[in-house]
Amino acid sequence: MSLERGTVPEKLKTAKVVPVFKGGDPSVTSNYRPISLLSIFDKLLEKLMAARLNNFLEKNNILYKYQFGFRKNYSTVLAVIDVVEDILEHLDQQDIGIGIYLDLKKAFDTVDHDILLYKLYNYGIRGVVHDWFRSYLCNRQQFSLQQFKIMFLNVKV
Repeated sequence: MSLERGTVPEKLKTAKVVPVFKGGDPSVTSNYRPISLLSIFDKLLEKLMAARLNNFLEKNNILYKYQFGFRKNYSTVLAVIDVVEDILEHLDQQDIGIGIYLDLKKAFDTVDHDILLYKLYNYGIRGVVHDWFRSYLCNRQQFSLQQFKIMFLNVKV
C-alpha cells in the first residue's frame, strides 16, 4: 500500500542510532561513527523502492557512465582501472597530470532534500513515486539507546 499510495508510514521512519567504534582511543567520542538501524519492514520497503528506481534509471539510460558506486556490475575497482588507464594514456602523450581527490565526511547528511526531490522530478521520477520519496524524507525520527531507556523504561542513565 505504501508504494501504491506514495506514503511511508510514520512508524517506519524511526531509526535507532548506535555508536560504532572506528578505532583509536575509546574515550574520544570522535572515534565513533553513528549508524541508524531501521526496522526490518522499513528495510524491505527501501529495497523494493531501490529495485524499482534502479530499473527505471538503467532502462532509461539516465545514469552517467562513470557512476561507479551503488550500481550492479560496477565497482570502485573499475573506477580505479579507468583512472589508471586515463593517466597512462596521457603520460604516453607526455601530458602533465594532476589529481584532486575529495573524501567528504558525512556527505549523506549534507544532501538538501528539496534539491534531491527536484532532481528526481527532472529525471522523470514523478507522480506517486515522487510522493513516496517526499514522504520517506519528511518527518524522520531517531533515538539513541539512552533516550529509549529514559523514555520507555524510566531508567536513569
